[in-house]
Amino acid sequence: MSEGFRIKGSWSRVPSALADQFRAIPVANVSDCMARMDAGGCGLRPMHRDGQMAGPALTVRSRPGDNLMLHKAIDMAMPGDVIVCDAGGEVTNSLMGELMLAHAIKRGVAGVVLNGAVRDRQAFLDHNLPVYALGVTHRGPYKDGPGEIGFPITLYGMVIHPGDLILGDIDGVLAVPRLSAERILGAARAKNEAETRQMEAIRKGTVDRGWVDKALIEKGCDFVE
Repeated sequence: MSEGFRIKGSWSRVPSALADQFRAIPVANVSDCMARMDAGGCGLRPMHRDGQMAGPALTVRSRPGDNLMLHKAIDMAMPGDVIVCDAGGEVTNSLMGELMLAHAIKRGVAGVVLNGAVRDRQAFLDHNLPVYALGVTHRGPYKDGPGEIGFPITLYGMVIHPGDLILGDIDGVLAVPRLSAERILGAARAKNEAETRQMEAIRKGTVDRGWVDKALIEKGCDFVE
């Protein structure tokens, strides 16, 4: 097996039923339950209009500006997969356009995350499949390789193993380790419910804001008359 130019055929995936339960929870609340230590990079922005993304990661690593392995990943994708491609953060050449988007939709892909650029932006808005990328360019890609499919990748310090849960909403992208997903779901639900109660208290004008001054005093802030 050639390091840097290889394809793994199978791996364990987070169950689709578990992934679906995350769709009702904002990514920010899930992130809070992961110590706020993980993020896919603030540059990864939605290329679609709206909606939630949740599904197991199909990981890809490609040479900047080259989408040969991304094409293969779409052909390999199982319904519900989220294709996550680290292409080095280069945005000079696009990795994906309207034709590849149509093929991904036909394959039942749940979303795409590209550490690179797209083109044919209007098609992404029209079809509204969750797609995150660093930017948009009309310049097309190369198809030479090398690259990898089905091996761990990193996006701005966030480690993603194949089969991990990938979440996305208007705030960005988050990877949840497959083996921790059920535990994190419970914590994220509790966080979301607590924020719902807090929002209701804000609307009613009954929220207790005393914690702000308490925190300032504990941290040594001087209140000057």
